[in-house]
Amino acid sequence: MTKLGNAIFRRLVIIIPYAWLLFFFLIPFLIVFRIALSTTAIAQPPYVPVFSLSDGISGIWANLQQLSFDNFIWLTEDTLYLNAYLSSLKIAAISTFLTLLIAYPLAYGMAQAPRSWRPTLLMLVILPFWTSFLIRVYAWIAILKPEGLLNQFLLSIGLIDDPLIILNTNWAIYIGIVYSYLPFMVLPIYSALEKMDHSLIEAAQDLGCPPITAFWKVTFPLSLAGVVAGCMLVFIPAVGEFVIPDLLGGSQTLMIGKTLWNEFNANRDWPVSAAVATILLLILVVPIVFFQNFQAKAEEKGK
Repeated sequence: MTKLGNAIFRRLVIIIPYAWLLFFFLIPFLIVFRIALSTTAIAQPPYVPVFSLSDGISGIWANLQQLSFDNFIWLTEDTLYLNAYLSSLKIAAISTFLTLLIAYPLAYGMAQAPRSWRPTLLMLVILPFWTSFLIRVYAWIAILKPEGLLNQFLLSIGLIDDPLIILNTNWAIYIGIVYSYLPFMVLPIYSALEKMDHSLIEAAQDLGCPPITAFWKVTFPLSLAGVVAGCMLVFIPAVGEFVIPDLLGGSQTLMIGKTLWNEFNANRDWPVSAAVATILLLILVVPIVFFQNFQAKAEEKGK
């Protein structure tokens, strides 16, 4: 390959991810933000668009002078949206923590298993993805409802006297999120643990370090990059989750995903819905930036 070909190839490798972000992130975000600055109307679509190109440059300038952030101000005045954001962050944080508690021992056991077993264990972790996400969530309704499989089993062994009320509670949401997003936590932690140099553990034990202390001072810090990556992969989609809260949480569950759906489909208020989605995206950018900074610092330490 010539020097010109190498230069073109390097530029292409750099351009592709930026083009992906442009077409699938920045442009959709600008479209949503444009709708958020619009006003509601009884029409199709149900808003008065801004930045319309039909009137030329003069029309765009007139629209710029009439821009209104009333939809964003409305969100600050109604406590429903604030409570929905806070509730979503709380449920996502608790679900991420519970997922980590289950995923880390599972990933650690996979990393410690014989190499011949690891592909099979990895396949078992990924196996739920072969089934529809919606079907898996619906299955939990049959398991968690008062006359469901879980209560029938607990009653049959005499562990409880009355059926447990789990469905349509936050506990059902936690169970659904942990089950659905568990592979996203297991895989990055397993990847970090598998690459770890196990001679470091042996050296720590030779120096008199107990196994538990060696784990917290050697194993866990070395797997921290996988832990952070897994937490981001679970927390970010869990904040905006809609299907699991709607099916398992019931009508009383307050999460921003359900609120956004109600505004968009039930109330047909696209501008407010777009404002809700814009703020939600900005909130989720914070952990993404944190993760990028963490990775940059980890790479600097590695060098």
